Order: sequence, then structure tokens, then C-alpha cells
Amino acid sequence: MTETAEHKFTNRLVDETSPYLLQHAHNPVDWYPWGEEAFERARGENKPVFLSIGYAACHWCHVMEHESFENEEIAAYLNEHYVSIKVDREERPDIDDIYMQAVQAMTGSGGWPMTVFLNNKREPFFGGTYFPPSEQYGRPGFMELIQGLNKVYREQPDKIAEAGSKLKQAISTDAISRAGSVETALSWDLIAGAVSGLKSRYDGQHGGFGQAPKFPPSMALNLLLREWKRTGEVKLLEMVELTLQKMARGGMYDQLGKGFHRYSTDDIWLAPHFEKMLYDNALLAPVYFDAYLVTGNEFYKRIGREILDYTLDVMTHPEGGFYSTQDADSEGREGKYYIFEPDEVNEVLGEEDGQLFNEFYDINPGGNWHEGHGSSILNVKVAMDDYAAHKGIEPDQWRERLDAMRLKLLEVRKKRIPPLLDDKVLTSWNGLMIGAMARGTQVTGDPKYARAAEAAVGFMRAKMEEENGDLLHTWRNGEAKIQGFLEDYAFLTVGLIELYETVFDGQYLERADQLAARMIELLHDEKVGGFYTTDGRDGTIIVRLKDFYDGATPSGNSMAVHALGRLGLLLNNPRYRELARETMAVMAPQLRQIPGAYNNMLCALDFDMAPPKEIAIVGAPESEATRSLLQSLWSQYLPSRAVAVGNDGNDGEFQIALLRDKKAIEDRPTVYVCENYVCLLPVQTGDEMLAQLNK
Repeated sequence: MTETAEHKFTNRLVDETSPYLLQHAHNPVDWYPWGEEAFERARGENKPVFLSIGYAACHWCHVMEHESFENEEIAAYLNEHYVSIKVDREERPDIDDIYMQAVQAMTGSGGWPMTVFLNNKREPFFGGTYFPPSEQYGRPGFMELIQGLNKVYREQPDKIAEAGSKLKQAISTDAISRAGSVETALSWDLIAGAVSGLKSRYDGQHGGFGQAPKFPPSMALNLLLREWKRTGEVKLLEMVELTLQKMARGGMYDQLGKGFHRYSTDDIWLAPHFEKMLYDNALLAPVYFDAYLVTGNEFYKRIGREILDYTLDVMTHPEGGFYSTQDADSEGREGKYYIFEPDEVNEVLGEEDGQLFNEFYDINPGGNWHEGHGSSILNVKVAMDDYAAHKGIEPDQWRERLDAMRLKLLEVRKKRIPPLLDDKVLTSWNGLMIGAMARGTQVTGDPKYARAAEAAVGFMRAKMEEENGDLLHTWRNGEAKIQGFLEDYAFLTVGLIELYETVFDGQYLERADQLAARMIELLHDEKVGGFYTTDGRDGTIIVRLKDFYDGATPSGNSMAVHALGRLGLLLNNPRYRELARETMAVMAPQLRQIPGAYNNMLCALDFDMAPPKEIAIVGAPESEATRSLLQSLWSQYLPSRAVAVGNDGNDGEFQIALLRDKKAIEDRPTVYVCENYVCLLPVQTGDEMLAQLNK
């Protein structure tokens, strides 16, 4: 801990690159980053370790920092009696997963900031989430907590050792065992169970599932769309549409700047926690595009485009990588950047337009939420065309007029102090957005999204790989670090496959194949099946976990299954498909017991059992005739498919098995629609191709 002219306190976090860790670099707490140095000191001085885990956009993390970590009395006690470690959960999802399991085992719930106390063997003996500085909200005060735990640590070391050992054993136990053969373990009723659970929790008035807080259920909606495609059950599509419409018209969607906030604090999608996460938007854009393909409703395509445009405008590094998050707070107040009062709007737009804008976006004198202090969160009560009809305005005219007003207000908002941008680049989340951008080009026909995806791949290849091609997890300010996790390999592989199936440049499929092979080598469990989160090379990690739960982001294992299933088809690699099925079989008991926790894994199961269509188009990818065939293909909702495009003979260095031995007829692009590499007669028009696909 040092003192400078500019800052009263400076700790070791000042040398880190994570914006979250740098936020704490001038706390009076003598923070360490995660690493052996901190535990060596804890062992040498026989002190417990205080581990605090959060992320830059976390509102309650900021609250606890201000209340406790900037409190010099609390900091002095921590510095004397503990070794304190601060972790960015986005940088170290492996550490976060381990100690989140411990906190959930102790308390039955979890969240951030995560507060965990460890012995000097890195074993947890007590944990929780947010603690106020003194007792309130029914929670013990943080000062009393650290004093009491230190007393127990000193006076009852055997109790501390026993608690740590038991918790380590609990989180180390591999409760997932092999579930028998794939044929007996995997079936459609696993998906039916998940769909039944979604129906029981569905909010038929406001969309979504369950009660507040409501998170964007992108993977659940994907599953429902797939099941609608298979069964034709109208109710499933209704559930998807209502949820997508309510979310996009609510305050959880940034009506001015576009893009989704993290989640809604209420049932009606009005009042969000205002942070914006790259992964939420990367997962939601393809769902909106799929809804457009199913329904033809331009509203869904517009929202998908706006999500991607927001990402390009705000969340993209000049050289191509995608940033991680935007904070919820600005000027010390959550949401202040986003809210408006009627008079502000009238001043910018004038009385007539201001009145229309305020009415359309529900900006009223009293404010529309309890924390607004008279300000309102923009949301849409009445659909755009319905509002135009009510006002006697042509819908297209109203849309143009509203867009012009919106842009004026957006320029005013940009002059406010913006929320913090966490500009680190994460391989895993970039993989998700690369896939979303590629889908954007497929559905809209706009090549700028595929170009952005290619730029992001180029960014990571140049900056976020080791010399041997292994992935690094995070990059910021010229420094890439932390060995790649399962999510990095799996998410990026899926993104590369989607990008290949958009631009049909074989280098992306070749790189996906390389990553899949390395993922298997580093992370596959040869004894039980499935994939470990980490490769085991970091000696500070007390246990190698397997990530199966599809939470805010898809699990590493479910994305590995997607990657291996699709690659197995494109490259005719039976081992990839066998490993995908093996991983699903390992999970079969859990899929049956709590299917709602594994929506993305169930989407992968649907892909495998559909069976997927294999579509080979022999022709130059850039030719007008080939692009016409692709536009016909991309106009359809076909969630279980693999697509390859190339010239006669597939004579490049990297061989794509789906194209092998297939020829163009009479020098015209030719389509082969296949299942399990058994193909129908070749066709050469979009209508003929769709007729075969829709049989």
C-alpha cells in the first residue's frame, strides 16, 4: 500500500488491466490480485483470505465498495487481520464458478458482489454476497462479520479447517456420472419436459417466465422456436412473440441508443438494472432474427439490426474486437444517463413534437418508476403502427418523424456523463457476437455485419492467441492474458462456424476445426465424458469443474456440443459427433430432473435428433447465382442445418467433406440437400431447394 500526491492510497491492483480491478486500485484496502503471492503471505502470517468477486457493471459491487472498501476503519481491520484478494469474474470465470458453488452450498443462493472467506489452502469456510457496513436489511454488518470470523479463525482453527475441507469436498464431488448408452439416455421427452416447465412459468400477460426480476430468456425462446418448428404448436410461438415484443417495448430496451439492459427489476420489463452486457445482446439478436424468419414481422428484424448497430456504435474496438459491458451508473446514480423529464424533451423538440414523443415513450411529469425522482424510463405502451393510426398519421411517416426526434434526443443524451465502458475484450463473449453479426448479414443482407465479425476474428488472431495457437481469455490495452477456458474454445468455435456459413471462406472453418481439436485435447474428460472448464495448468485452482448449467450465458459444455455437432456434419468427422452425444448422455439424468437449467443443451439435442439438414452448394460463393440460392436458404427458419459452399471439386488445401465429390451441373450453381451424407437429386433453383428442405 502506497501513498501518492494524486491518491491517498494505491494498492497492487494499479498494475492490472481489468477496469473492475482498477476501480479498486486506490481503495484503502490492501488488495492483491488472484495469485500465489497472496496465498504465500496468508500461509506465512497464518491469516485468513478475504476474497471479493464482482464485475465492472455491477451496481451493488459499487455500493459495497463505497460503503466498506473505501471505509478506512474497515480497511484497516482487513489489512491487519486478512489477506484481501479482488477478482473480476469476467476475467476469471473459473474462480467465480468454484466459489459461487461454495456460496450457494452455504446460503442456498448467490450473486455479486460475492464475499468469500478462505483458509490459506484456498478452501472456503464462509461466504455470502452483499453485506452492508453495519447491520441492516436483515443482513449482518460487514465490520461485525470480519471481526467475528477472525475471532473464530484464531480461537477455533479446527472448526475452520473442517468447514473448508467439507466445502472443498462438496464442490469437488462429480455428481454427474455416465448415464448409459446414448440411445437409451437421449429422447424427445427431455425437451418436452423443459417446454412443459416453461409453460407452467410463462407470464401470459407480460411475457417471460416467472416473477421479477426477469432476465432475457434467449435460450428458452430458442428452444420454444425449435419445438414449434417440430410440432407446429401455436401456443409456443405465441409465448415467444409476446416475450420478444414486451421486452423490446419495455424500458429494458434502450429506446434511444438501442441494445438491451441486463434484466428487468419488475414483471413488466419497465425498470431495468441499467448495465448492458455484450453477451445478452449477442444472444438476443439471433432470436429476434429467427422470429422475423418465422413470422415475417419486420419489427423483429428491426430490433435485431438495432442490437447489432448499437454494438458497432458503442461496443467495438477500432481494430475489431467487441467490448464487454457498459455500467449501470453514471454520476453515482443508476440509470441517470438514460432517463428524461418531459420539459427536457419539449426543450429539444419543441412543444408539438415534444408532446407526441413524451406520450409515445411514456415520459410523464410524475415519472414512471419509484427511483426516477420525477424522471421516466422510455418505453412503448402502444405499438408504433397502432399509435400512428390513433393519431391519424401514416405509419411510415410516423416512423420517419419519430426516428428524427429520437436522434435529436440521443445527441442531447450523448452530452451527459456516460456510464463506464468496460473495454476489455473477452474471447468467449466475442465468439457469441461474431455469430450474431454473421446471422445479421444472413437475415438482413447487409454485409457490414459479416465484415465486423471478420474484423473481430482478425483482432483475436492477432492479439489473443499464444504462439502455438492456444487461446487467451482476455485482452485490454495491448495485453492479452489468462489461458483460455472451455467457454473460449467452444463459443469462438461456434462463432467461426456461423461466420463460415455466411461468407464461405474456408479459413474460418479450418480454424474452428483446430480449436475443436485443441478443446478436446486440453479439456475433455476421457473417463466420464464432458469437458472441464479449465485445462489444469493453473496450480492456484483447487478443483477442476465442469460447466453444464445454461445461465446468463450458455454453458461451455452445451456450446461444445453445438460446435462438435455442426463441425461433425460439415467435416464428416464421426468422433466430433460421438463426443457431442457422449456429453449430452452424461447430462441426461440432469436434463430429465431439472430441464429448465439446460435450455441450450436441449437445443443441441434438438439439432442432433431433428435430423439436421446438410446443404452443399457447388458454385462460387461470390457469384450472383450462388448468392441468390443463399438468399432463398436464409429466408427460411431452419435451426438444424449445416451449409457448405464452394467451387467444383473442393480443391483447396482445407477439405470440406460436405462438398466432396459434388459437382456443378452445366456450369451452374447446384444444390445437394442431404441427411447423414445421403443426398437427394441435385437442384439448381431456390424453389426446388426449399421444396426439398421442407418435405
